[in-house]
Amino acid sequence: MAGRINDEDVKAVRDAVPIDAVVSEYLQLRNAGGGNLKGLCPFHDEKSPSFQVSPSKGLFHCFGCQEGGDTITFVMKIDHLSFSEAVERLAAQAGITLRYEEGGYNPAHQRGERIRLVEAHKLAAEWYAEQLASLAEAEAGRVFLAGRGFDQAAALHFGVGYSPQGWDHLTRFLRGKGFTDKELILSGLAQEGRRGPIDRFRGRLMWPIRDIGGEVVGFGARKLYEADNGPKYLNTPETPIYKKSQVLYGIDLAKKEIAKVSRAVVVEGYTDVMACHLAGVTTAIATCGTAFGGEHIKILRRLLMDNGSARVIFTFDGDAAGQKAALRAFEDDQKFAAETYIAIAPDGMDPCDLRLAKGDDAVADLVEPRTPLFEFALRQIVARYDLDTPGGRAAALDEAAPVVAKLKERTVRREVAVQLAGLIGILDQEHVVNRVGYLAHRGLSGGSSLRSAHSRTHPERYVAVSRPAVTGPALTLRNPVYATERELLKLALQRPELVSPAFDAYGVDEFTAPPYAAVRQAILDAGGAEYGLSDAQDYLVSVREAAPDDQVRAMVTELAVEPIKLHKGAREADEAYAGAQLVTVRRRAVMRRIQEVQVTVRRLESGGDPAQLAAAQNELWILEQYDRALRERGPAAL
Repeated sequence: MAGRINDEDVKAVRDAVPIDAVVSEYLQLRNAGGGNLKGLCPFHDEKSPSFQVSPSKGLFHCFGCQEGGDTITFVMKIDHLSFSEAVERLAAQAGITLRYEEGGYNPAHQRGERIRLVEAHKLAAEWYAEQLASLAEAEAGRVFLAGRGFDQAAALHFGVGYSPQGWDHLTRFLRGKGFTDKELILSGLAQEGRRGPIDRFRGRLMWPIRDIGGEVVGFGARKLYEADNGPKYLNTPETPIYKKSQVLYGIDLAKKEIAKVSRAVVVEGYTDVMACHLAGVTTAIATCGTAFGGEHIKILRRLLMDNGSARVIFTFDGDAAGQKAALRAFEDDQKFAAETYIAIAPDGMDPCDLRLAKGDDAVADLVEPRTPLFEFALRQIVARYDLDTPGGRAAALDEAAPVVAKLKERTVRREVAVQLAGLIGILDQEHVVNRVGYLAHRGLSGGSSLRSAHSRTHPERYVAVSRPAVTGPALTLRNPVYATERELLKLALQRPELVSPAFDAYGVDEFTAPPYAAVRQAILDAGGAEYGLSDAQDYLVSVREAAPDDQVRAMVTELAVEPIKLHKGAREADEAYAGAQLVTVRRRAVMRRIQEVQVTVRRLESGGDPAQLAAAQNELWILEQYDRALRERGPAAL
């Protein structure tokens, strides 16, 4: 096994890679005030942003699901990596050479599994691209691309490559780079043959599939030769790094523009993505051998931020298969806050064919929002019935009304219900409106027989929503005691210069909420708030490491990221505000002790030891004088 990564190198990685730069590779971040950024949490489904990033502290925290940590923690959680794998990935990005406490350098074969598989795919993608550009045999691939309007520059931009027809060309190449047969099989780049591993892809045009962070995790391979008995398109099988339901082709190229313009165009194939991007539609993406589903929606929602102006446009062929794909997409339509539309090219052409036939402008015009997806779905449903008969109209209403009832906005539901009445040919619009309203109400209340019937035939549509666990005991922040303790801890973590050195003299018992007392202890164990004056990020790392469990660690992160409450009109916390919190927490602790001593005095006055009574009376006098000084002199009396 590889040795433990040197602590100084871990710190260097944390300092070198800004957390906002890493997080923004996966979701759109916006200003949250106070130097923080916010976005939709990538670790749970939510409708409004509760995920906050503090670049100055190098921390993230979700106030919804309580996930939190530093840059390394984020990479570990988002890509399911071990600690060392996350550090190695970030170190590679920052150009930092890591040292290991045992065994010197970390040999390549000792690296984490995911790192190794990603590296193999990166090398494979580069090798495939070289074969397309230089191998005589690859002429078939170059001809295919040219016939679809893609030149060498386009192939280079998208990393398109070619896999030779031999049995083990790539396998031998990767073996020469130090990869084992086990790794090649696990990666999906090779498969078992009669005499050992052979290339999975042979004689095909290769599209590298990258994750949202830009790393190659799989390939899509297009058949070129009639002698190839395989499917037209062959994708990487499911592997530890490739899940087809969780990747979108082109997302690495499109993500910034999607976030910038709040719009995404979903097309059906790799060449369609290429055609759209080359035509100026740089928000185009595609699924990889599977239907557009819930995991894909999660990726897009994090980029679109679910604002009211967001648009998702689906392009499908006009044939029966394309219509079926559109209806499948509509099944998940209401998981978007964005408006969803469908675009079908004239003559059923896909974007690639359209670009060839009519040019770039025709592609750009195609993806301008035209028909709302729900309207298309309704028309497809209604078209299946004979609307000239009462029975046909009734049957069409039975199937279409539940579709309209699923629309989130009540006013939109009513308007669409009126449209549905017109589509079916029902003169009594209010009857349709009332029917839809009834179904919507029953669906929301959970008592709909329709919902029960559908859940039996489509159980995947009705998934129970789990509520996030609460970190520590529930705290009523309206209680001024808890609220002030929280503010003081936030200051100690975020602005230690405003509360040091006074804060470090505060006892753990001065914090009455158990989670806050645990955080105070963690700060104490990490060296105190004064430690934060010299190295703010390392101080927070130390406090989190000093936390006894994940609950306290999550609370530390939450308090380190949550904005500090300010005086009206103030732009940032100042010494006056910090002093007020210090004094309030200390005065409340003093008052609690005064009450305890008063009880002791009353008990001793009823026949106790005179010496103990005198000592208690003296302590009571000192506490009362101290409380008076705090009340009159404020922080100066601490």
